[in-house]
Amino acid sequence: MSHGQTEHHLPEERRKEIFLALVDAQDNEMTVAQSRKAIAQRFRLDEGQVREIEREGIDNNWPPL
Repeated sequence: MSHGQTEHHLPEERRKEIFLALVDAQDNEMTVAQSRKAIAQRFRLDEGQVREIEREGIDNNWPPL
């Protein structure tokens, strides 16, 4: 899956779930880099896809923001 197309392949509900997991990981003492790697592995994504979802979540003020 190429970067920039994650939103076309994962339903918004799933992307929000990934975003929440990312925020939770960062709130639990993981660095940003560690959390991206852990969430990428957990959801079987590459780190670029996790970054896209992170940016989308921030831009759209998804919970828990």
